Order: sequence, then C-alpha cells, then structure tokens
Amino acid sequence: MNGGRAAAPGGPAVADRPGDVWDRRVASGLSFLRRRLSGDYEVDEFGFDPELTGAVFHPMLRLLYRDWFRTEVAGLEHVPAEGAGLVVGNHSGTVALDALILSTALHDQHPARRYLRLLGADLVFRMPVVSEIARKTGGTVACNPDAERLLSSGELVGVFPEGFKGVGKLYSDRYKLQRFGRGGFVSAALRTGTPIVPVAIVGGEEIYPMLADIKPLARLLKLPYFPVTPTFPWLGPLGMVPLPSKWLIQFCPPIPTAHLTDSADDPLVVFNLADQVRETIQHTLHELLERRPDPFGP
Repeated sequence: MNGGRAAAPGGPAVADRPGDVWDRRVASGLSFLRRRLSGDYEVDEFGFDPELTGAVFHPMLRLLYRDWFRTEVAGLEHVPAEGAGLVVGNHSGTVALDALILSTALHDQHPARRYLRLLGADLVFRMPVVSEIARKTGGTVACNPDAERLLSSGELVGVFPEGFKGVGKLYSDRYKLQRFGRGGFVSAALRTGTPIVPVAIVGGEEIYPMLADIKPLARLLKLPYFPVTPTFPWLGPLGMVPLPSKWLIQFCPPIPTAHLTDSADDPLVVFNLADQVRETIQHTLHELLERRPDPFGP
C-alpha cells in the first residue's frame, strides 16, 4: 500500500485523495497571496497584470460565460495563434459585459490561450475602481496611439467601434449595428499591417433589455444614457443581475491589411474597409439569430 500517493515510475497510477487536491489549492492560494503582498509580480507599460487576471477575474467571469450564459464559441481558428490581430465586434447589452465575456471565452478556449487587450471609452478610465480593474485586465483607452503600440508589439487587441451607441440602444433596435465612427480602428490596423478579425456576439442584447432612456437623468449624472429595463431601477440592486440569455460567439475569417499599409490615411480605403467589417458582422449576426430562435433556450 502506498497511502494514496503516486506510484513509483513504471508502476500503476494512483488517483489523488480529495485532501491532496485541497492541499494543492491552499498552497497555490498562499503562494499567490505571498507574491501579491511582496510585489513579486509583473505588469506591462499599460498596467496589465496577467497573473491577477487569470487568478481572480477570469474565474468570476467564467461562471457567467460558461454556466449562466451557456456560451458557444466558434471560428477560433480565425484568431491568430501568435502575433498581432485586431478583433472587431458588435457592442450591446446596456452594461458592456460582452467585452469581458468575449475576452474570457477567447482566453479559455483558444489553443494559445491568448489575452485580448480591450480598448475602452474615456469614461471607463475616469471611473474609480473600474479604471483600475480595466487596466489590470489589459484594457487601455480607445485611441490610435495605444492601439498601434499594442499591435506593433504583437498583441491581440479588441475593439467595439459602435461604442456607447451600441451598448445604449433600445431593445427594439437589438442586433442592428450602429455607425462605426470614423474608422480609427481600421487606420490602426493598416498602419501596423494587422489582420482584422470580425466577431459577432449574440446574447448580449437580452441580458438587460433597455426599454427606455431617461435622458434628463443621464445628463444630470453625466452618463451617456440612463437605462430603464424590466428589472431596473424597479428591483434596485437585484435589477443588476443579468438575465440568463443563450450566447453565441462567432469569429469570422480575418481580413488582411498588410498590402494596404500605404493607405492608412486614405479616407476612401478606411471607409470601405470599415464598411466591409460592419457588413460581415451584421450578416453573421443574422445567421446566428437563425440558429438561436429562443433567446433563453438551452
């Protein structure tokens, strides 16, 4: 008898006892705390902390994307295994959970377990606590200089060109892409010769169905919108619990840009490419909605 320990090399494998698993978890947790308290961890120039992201934030979000939203991900072969890539998605949901769910699902299911460096609106980085979390998880301000620096260093960058127009639209306009701004994301891709990977996300529109926007209150609070949903503000804090919609995420074939690096400042090229990305996402959204007739199905 070996008391539940692993057998000698060449001998039969013996499963760990339940206590062994918990011992390892406790030891790992204590080691993590020791590194955090001693400052023995690394962050990059943007403030990204991969250890904290993987140990704290991803496990929490994993419960949402895997168990609550029952997320299915397809087309991961279109996301580069290494080197730069610009992932461009549709934005929705009243609260921008889609960006967080996308980044967690991508890291968990991509063979290379890549981190998605999200570009966020200025408002995100003016909010206490939220700005710190955004930086720690790899986010930065949605501006061309930051995007180009990340892409030039071979990072996978995520952007949602609709911005608050997409997140804050009414439920009656669900899955209808809003305007893509001035195409700054295209210019960043062109300058760095980075492939653009469109991604369509179905499921985010139903988590907080926005029935109305109280504009005077939004202006008073200096917010882009103040939502009224079936549960908020009527249920108070409980109204912030997202509805358990079924999510589908589809990555589309990449659009190469290496042959267009000299056209980064050509408005016609930028517009046409942005329109191509937008049409690809919109068409894919329609296909995904046909595959998911019941928003709250299994």
